[in-house]
Amino acid sequence: MKITDVKLIFAKHYLFVHVYTDEGIVGLGEAGNWGFLSSTADAIRKFTPYLIGKDPFRAEDIAQNLYRAVYFRGSVIQSAISAIDIALWDIKGKALGVPVYQLLGGKTRDKVRVYASVMKKPGSLAEMAEDYKALQDMGFNAAKIFVNGKQKTDNAGYDEYYSGRVEDELEKVRTVREAVGAHFDLILEAHRGMTPAEAIAFGTEVAQYRPMIFEDPVQPDNLDTMAEVAAKVPVPIATGERFINIQEFEMILRRNAAQYVRPDVCAVGGITASKKIAAIAEASNAFLIPHNPLGPVSTAACLQICASIPNLGIQELPTFCLNGAEDAMVTEPLTFKDGYLTIPEAPGIGIELAENASELYPAKERGSNVAFRYFDGSVKDW
Repeated sequence: MKITDVKLIFAKHYLFVHVYTDEGIVGLGEAGNWGFLSSTADAIRKFTPYLIGKDPFRAEDIAQNLYRAVYFRGSVIQSAISAIDIALWDIKGKALGVPVYQLLGGKTRDKVRVYASVMKKPGSLAEMAEDYKALQDMGFNAAKIFVNGKQKTDNAGYDEYYSGRVEDELEKVRTVREAVGAHFDLILEAHRGMTPAEAIAFGTEVAQYRPMIFEDPVQPDNLDTMAEVAAKVPVPIATGERFINIQEFEMILRRNAAQYVRPDVCAVGGITASKKIAAIAEASNAFLIPHNPLGPVSTAACLQICASIPNLGIQELPTFCLNGAEDAMVTEPLTFKDGYLTIPEAPGIGIELAENASELYPAKERGSNVAFRYFDGSVKDW
């Protein structure tokens, strides 16, 4: 079997790829660099002449070549490699007539627990209580809470000062815990929006509400800072959604800076790299929570990984895909029930794009070159 063509599909804020073969099998992948999709598309186009004529079963060799052939590295290149890698695994599963998880060691579980990754900033505390009870009524038993402050300054910045900042985030968690009760896990998403001092103060006090995870409390660029926060906070730390190679995960785990790691299958190198990261984490008694802010292909690829590893924590499921909002993007939607996603049993990654996906979901890239600002006008990290 040989690769004959590579085509790109833009839909909503997603970039999908189809990899064609001379045996009529088409692989489906997705790129993760949602803020720079046009650049990622250009990288895929640059890779295409190399891919033509190659054996799609040689996913490891192809990934190594694309990553190491040229001097440059970065998220655009890795997202392009990720999309191709997922498509190659999809081809291999289809050619052999099995789900990808069978090629990764077989099932370690029958279904995958997911949490509602709330993709909007919270309103009032009363609205928050209603929103999270609604998620619970929908079947979720875990959900994310944004605790990264306000996007836009109001009240002359009074709410952004140190003590008030910590107190306001605590109040959000207290409100949700009271609304949903004890049998519901909370994933606290700081989105790199706290200083180390704020993260330690908040993380220490919020432990009384028994959150499952404190995600990205500070910017992950300095691994030693993350390790310091992890050592001083009694809530498990999760990080890694911005990482683009397996070495970053090894370094964060070597420092005991996280109990959960968050590889993005569409940004870190695809299924090939994600399986390696799972093994690195397993050796450190750490768990995987695959990052998944993307489309149905990302979710399907994540499920194949989740189905085949022993050290799964939980899987992210973005709320903008709920209530059938993206069902028409694929020919057979994934199934959610009682807090779990069903693992697809079809060959490959288990889903196919609808032929009119681009028409139904016109392309609209996420992200902006305009940064959020603190009360004093300084740039806030996204």
